[in-house]
Amino acid sequence: MDALEGAGGSIPVPIAVPDGKLRLLHLLLEINETSTPWNEHCLPLRRERDIRVCSYFRSRTTVPPDIDTYEGDGTLRGFLRALDGALADGRTDVIHAHAPHLAPLLAWGCWRRGISLRGTVFTVHTSFPNVRLRNRPLLLFAFACFERIVFCSRSSLQSFPRRYRWLTGRRVRTVPNGVDIDRVDRVLAGGAPSRSDGSFTIVSVGRIIPVKNPLGLLESFRRVPGEGARMLLVGEGAQRELVRRRAEDLGLDDRVKLTGLVPRGRVYEILSGADLFVSASRCEGMPIAVLEAMACRCPVLLSDIPPHREIAEGMDFIPLVPPGDVEGFAREIERFRSRSSAERAAQGEKCRSLVEERFSLRKMHAAYPEVYTEIIAARGGSAAEE
Repeated sequence: MDALEGAGGSIPVPIAVPDGKLRLLHLLLEINETSTPWNEHCLPLRRERDIRVCSYFRSRTTVPPDIDTYEGDGTLRGFLRALDGALADGRTDVIHAHAPHLAPLLAWGCWRRGISLRGTVFTVHTSFPNVRLRNRPLLLFAFACFERIVFCSRSSLQSFPRRYRWLTGRRVRTVPNGVDIDRVDRVLAGGAPSRSDGSFTIVSVGRIIPVKNPLGLLESFRRVPGEGARMLLVGEGAQRELVRRRAEDLGLDDRVKLTGLVPRGRVYEILSGADLFVSASRCEGMPIAVLEAMACRCPVLLSDIPPHREIAEGMDFIPLVPPGDVEGFAREIERFRSRSSAERAAQGEKCRSLVEERFSLRKMHAAYPEVYTEIIAARGGSAAEE
């Protein structure tokens, strides 16, 4: 499967931008440690492309000096003021939006400045069941008005109802999410933590919310014999306190730890030192956390949902269990635990090789310029011209 696909098949690589660096304006809800658009589309490419970022909320992390930002204050007025500054700041080749809320706001900002919505890209970072009801009309607007609609996986595209897909027509593309393997390797350059202390550590990374099914995972872990087994839940979310209390009620509070949010580099260290990564999620787009675990050479056990099937396609070393099958997850966890450390390490190497082949950030970054320059070539100029 090619990284870049359209409704009519593979898209030929279009012409390069003649004056060197692509000039991109990314529209984000927030610049923070866990933002996929920020971590995958902006930070790694700041020296290769002329990147500016406009966000609805104020930044919650350090922004490198070579990325210009226009930050809102969490209000509609504040974001429109920031957006107006971004649109006024010279020419832009492509405007790339990453959240449904920002599509109509961009249209409003462009209208105020007499700028068309040509040269615009919208990326869908999730699957349809994850989209809140109030945001679905906003997606319809984006699908109708943006020049290119990019989905983060084939399963993300297929999860949308037919009317949404019909609306995108031949403007739809699929570019799978990728993991920053170079960043992982830099963090782990000092060597992976030892896994030879006799314990068995399970890790799950992500928001602690119902769709991620943390309570189901907790019930599965309860069925795993206690000798040396522990579980780390990395992340924050609305169900964190509920999960903590449930673990306490089950007598698991000494075996289950909720870490809260931790820096990305620390996440890689945790994954590298774990024996098994588990996702019992009920819905995903193309889960970066799973890909990062695999890049850290950690074996994975995944719920049987379309994005996970897409990752495991053609592979026999990634078990898939229905999200609600508590006993099934418990059995697979115990099966992993019964293997030798050498067997688990070999499976981790297979996971790493799969990510390098199919889901690297380099592969993703090679595909997006094709989307960008395709629309630049079609109009023969820059996106935002007053």
